[in-house]
This record gives sequence, C-alpha cells and structure tokens, in this order.
Amino acid sequence: MEPVLEFINVCFSYHSPDGETPALSGISLSVLPGEFIAVVGPSGCGKTTLLSLISGLLRPESGQIRLFGKPCGSSGTNIGYMLQKDHLFEWRTVYDNVLLGPQIRHSLNQETETQVSAMLDTYGLSAFKDSPPSALSGGMRQRAALIRTLALEPDLLLLDEPFSALDYQTRLEVGDDIGGILRKEGKTAVLVTHDLAEAITLADRVIILSHRPARIKKILSLHFGEEFDTPLKRRSAPCFSEYFDKIWKELKSNG
Repeated sequence: MEPVLEFINVCFSYHSPDGETPALSGISLSVLPGEFIAVVGPSGCGKTTLLSLISGLLRPESGQIRLFGKPCGSSGTNIGYMLQKDHLFEWRTVYDNVLLGPQIRHSLNQETETQVSAMLDTYGLSAFKDSPPSALSGGMRQRAALIRTLALEPDLLLLDEPFSALDYQTRLEVGDDIGGILRKEGKTAVLVTHDLAEAITLADRVIILSHRPARIKKILSLHFGEEFDTPLKRRSAPCFSEYFDKIWKELKSNG
C-alpha cells in the first residue's frame, strides 16, 4: 500500500537577523491511507512547523516530503487544514459557510451541495443550515468547520489543535464526534495536540517529538479492542493509562 505522506530525513530551520533557529532534525515518517496520526511534543518543539511543511506553506531545507509518492509541490494532493479557531463568517449562513471552499475554487455543483447537505443532516446541523454561526454552540461550530473542510474532499486532513478553544466537556464531545466523522469518511489525518489523552483516544499511532530541534523520539502504535471503538470509550480501556504513562515518560526523558 502506497503511503499518502512520507517524510524522508527532513530538516528545517527558521532564519532571522538574529541568526538561525533549528526547528526539525532528521524527521522520517510515513502515513498510510485512512490512518489517523497524532503528533505530540514539548511546547515550541515544531509540531505546527510539521503541518506547515506538509501543506506547502514552508519548504524543507533538506530531505524530502512526498505525497502519494510525488514531491510535495507537484503531487496535486488535495489537503484540508483545520485550525484552532473555526473562522466561520457571521454574515453567511451555516450552509453558505460550509460551501465556501468549493465556491472559491469555482467547483461548486449539485453533487457537492448534496454531499454537504447529507453531512449537515448526519452530524446534527441541518436544522441550523439557514442560521448564522452565532446560533451554534462551540462544538457545533467545530463540526461546521470540519464539514467545510470535508466539502473540498481532501486526500489528507491536517488538524492543528482544533479543539483547544473549547471547554473540557465540549472538547470531549466534539473530539468524539469528529473522530467518528473522520473514521466514517475514511480520511487520512494528522493531528497536532498538546493533550496526550486526546492523542490516545483519536489516533492509530502517536508520534512523540523531542525538544527543539525536534526529532522523532518514539512512534507508539495504539491497539484497542472492538468494544472500545470510539474516542470516549477508549478512555475507559484498561490500556489507556498504560499508553498515557508511556508517552508521558518519553516526553519527560532527556534521551
């Protein structure tokens, strides 16, 4: 099976008049179709830099990033990027907000409208399609933001701490919702988060980064039984605390 995403010995540094700040060092990683990857590490270690490189906002100084086997800039891969804030426009209805991407790309058609309407219905937002975003709760706004991203039918979804602005209870509920949505839609996703529990409940593998310049300290594969098939259920699994302890110890070690 061909990987959706490959990092091959990627290094990157930020440059300023004050000098060079190394951010990533020798990152090698592959992500398979339909796989959900979570990236954790110390604050400021370069997690978001990783997403910026994947999306093409930055270019590696050395090494290669490949999407479906082709160099990042020439692959034609459709990448969706979900940020910390939902950035819904108050002067547009919820329905018009989620159709914004196809409208900008001039690719809006009946099929897209039908798919978006179906997602709004499936994920509990159809009653609000003609309402402004202010009528939605924080969790509903994040679901609308995800549907807006999925409307572009991305091959790869990048999630930059998309739940961090929510209160704890809403964060749990929305994480469960969005994790389920991505599984149902079969999307390949890379999540950056500071929340170790969130990483464990959502991901197939957790990538643990070191302090800057970030290198991969460990890749932890997660295995839960069929009875723990949702993010919320994973929190009650016997192995949940074991995974948490492994990640925590790896983050705290100096190796």
